Amino acid sequence: MSVLSAILTGLVMGLVFGLALEKSRVFEPGVIVGQMQLRNFTMLKVFLSAVATGLVVLAALNGFGLIKLSPKATLYTADIAGGLILGVGITLAGGCPGTVLAQIGAGYRDAWATLLGGLCGALAFGYLEPTLRPWIDGGPGKLTLDHLVGQPFWLVALVFAALIVALLVVLERWRPWQEELGREVDGDTEPSPVAGRQRIAAQH
Repeated sequence: MSVLSAILTGLVMGLVFGLALEKSRVFEPGVIVGQMQLRNFTMLKVFLSAVATGLVVLAALNGFGLIKLSPKATLYTADIAGGLILGVGITLAGGCPGTVLAQIGAGYRDAWATLLGGLCGALAFGYLEPTLRPWIDGGPGKLTLDHLVGQPFWLVALVFAALIVALLVVLERWRPWQEELGREVDGDTEPSPVAGRQRIAAQH
């Protein structure tokens, strides 16, 4: 793939991703904070849908031998500590690396601070990584479920995709998206009282 093709592919994928974020309202600070407080499950449902879709696509590509998977090594301290720090940051900022650009595009001025903080954090880690390496190293290496259970990746991926779909059905019946975002929702039109309170709380 040429550099131009890679750039165009990235732009198209970014456009599709941004549209999906905007239409699902997952980029809204109130929705993000509500998910972290277990009051709004829109974010979880959208992300689980993406995981299930990705598993099916990877299962097909890997099963037919079109791609070879190369998972990163499991590092317990880095994964757990990094995940907790990221989760706290997402909750405090009401945004994450995947949503901050959509927030900027939607006019959230505080999202610029989130973007700047993320860039500074990445830069700081780049300089501090040699010092932190002894603390974050250590783990079983490349640890994947398909190797643990002794089954091909495509089979394990399809089974997990089916389980995720079943979980999504249960979540949607328990907390319908119309009730969380408003039955007449189309962008910001007629938001539900719950979503409205979450949005106001996040902006203040």
